[in-house]
Amino acid sequence: MTSQAAEGPETVVASRRSKITPEREREFFDAVLEQIRECGYESVTMEGVASTTRCSKSTLYRQWKNKPQFVAAALRARGRVRFAGIDTGSLAEDLRQAARAAGDWSGKDTKLLQALGSAVTQDEELAQALREALVHPEIAALQEILDRGVARGEIAPGHPALEFIPAMMFGVLRVRPVLSGQYADADYLLRFVEATVLPALALT
Repeated sequence: MTSQAAEGPETVVASRRSKITPEREREFFDAVLEQIRECGYESVTMEGVASTTRCSKSTLYRQWKNKPQFVAAALRARGRVRFAGIDTGSLAEDLRQAARAAGDWSGKDTKLLQALGSAVTQDEELAQALREALVHPEIAALQEILDRGVARGEIAPGHPALEFIPAMMFGVLRVRPVLSGQYADADYLLRFVEATVLPALALT
């Protein structure tokens, strides 16, 4: 038998999902994340994304059962680590490069974090996807930068400031919009690194 019933639900789902190309999936993901940035998580609907991307809402519901799953998939699919590949041979310069990189994307990503707001405290899958997409990979890449600095002998392995550098770098990205209504751009983050991060590591 070759009916859907004989194939079973998993085969049917796989068949349905294969109809969406990676390019089309990327379009859906870009649309939902952009709408979250602009309107906030609560205002975004599957119907709204379907309208923006000119598809039927049933297409989205077949692929992702509900909005939290859809948004979580969009977050996980981002797969772009801004701190990855930074290796100048100098810890101080690596941290300056990290500041420039963070400044280039802080507006979009900080806005996304703000827009998700309380939703991540109410949905663990969404919270985990957010950590996996925007937090853990960047912290891991930043930790590699610090580890290389230790390996080169630029800083002692047990330096007490090492464990706080990720909190310093990510904290300023989140806090500046609250304090001044402005995102932490590259110029601001470079000055922050020069004035606080490098002195904390005794690299000035």
